[in-house]
Amino acid sequence: MVEIDKIKAAVAGISQGRASGIKEKDGAISMMVDVAGLDQAGRESLAESIKAAVAAAAPGVPLRLLQTAERIVPKLIAVASGKGGVGKSTLSTNLAVAMRRAGRAAGLVDADIYGPSQTRLLGLEGVKPEAEGKKMFPTIGAGGVPFLSMGQLAAPGQPIAWRGPMAGQALSQLVDAHWGDVREIIVDMPPGTGDIQLSMIQKHKPVGAVIVSTPQDLALMDATRAIGFFNQAQVPIIGLVENMAGYICPHCGEVSDPFGRGGAEAAAAELGIPFLGRIPLDISVRLASDAGEPPALGEGPVAGAFADIARRVSTWVDNHRGAAA
Repeated sequence: MVEIDKIKAAVAGISQGRASGIKEKDGAISMMVDVAGLDQAGRESLAESIKAAVAAAAPGVPLRLLQTAERIVPKLIAVASGKGGVGKSTLSTNLAVAMRRAGRAAGLVDADIYGPSQTRLLGLEGVKPEAEGKKMFPTIGAGGVPFLSMGQLAAPGQPIAWRGPMAGQALSQLVDAHWGDVREIIVDMPPGTGDIQLSMIQKHKPVGAVIVSTPQDLALMDATRAIGFFNQAQVPIIGLVENMAGYICPHCGEVSDPFGRGGAEAAAAELGIPFLGRIPLDISVRLASDAGEPPALGEGPVAGAFADIARRVSTWVDNHRGAAA
C-alpha cells in the first residue's frame, strides 16, 4: 500500500512547494509540478530530484509527473505583533534572508506604514524601485532578497498618515508587483490590531501569521491580542517567536535575562500554537542591522536561530500547501 503522507513529506523537502495534487491511482503516483521561472536545466534537475525522492519513499511505484508553468501567485506570510518595539521588522528581514539562504524563493514587503525600515535593514536606503506602467519591480537587498517598502512610496522622513483603505491600496501596489519567481512574500505588518491591519489582510489574505513578542508579560498580553485578531480574520497562526530572549555579554559571553525568559514559549503552549524559537538580545544584531547587513547572512548562534525559525516556517508553509492541494 502506498503511503501518500510519506511521499508528500519526501517531496516537500526538495520541491520548495512547487509540487501539488499528489495522489495515488491505479497503483501509480501522480502530481503536478509548477516549473514557472525555471530554465530547462532547472526543470530537469527538479524533476530528477522528485523522481529520486518518490523512488526512495515508495520503491517500484510508477510516477506520473505533469509539469506546468502557470503564473506564480506568491503566498503571503504575515509577521505581526500586538505592539511596536519588539523587533518585528528585524525578524521579518532575517526570516526572508534565512529562507532565501536555504534555497527558498522568498521576497519581502515592508507594509509597516508607522515605521518602514526595511530599506535600512537591507542596505538600500534611498533606492527607488523601477516600474513598468503601474507595476513596480522589487529592488534587490542584502542576501539577494527582492523587496518593496512603504518607505519607497514616500519621501525620506515623511510621515505616512493613511487610513485603512489607503493603506490597503498601497499594500496592493507592493504585492501586485513584478515578483518574478518569488513564491513566498514575508509581509512586515504594522504593529497593532486596528483598522489599517484589518484592511490590509482583507485585501491580501496571508496563508499564515508569525507573531513576535518579547518575554515579559506586557508584551505577551499584546501578542495574545494579535493572535486573537488573526483568529477572528481566519488567518492561521504559524507560531510565536520570542525576541530579545537573553542578553549575551560581549565581554564574557554570560547570558542574563533582563526581559525574562521562556514567557513566549509558555504562552504558545497555553494557547495551543507552535513555538518557533527565540532570538537573543545581542548587540551584534543591532550593529549589523544598522549597517544593512542582516545577521542571518552570517554564522554563529544568532544566524543559527534565524535559520531554525525560517526552517520551521518553511515546513509549515509546505505542509499547509500540501493540505490545500
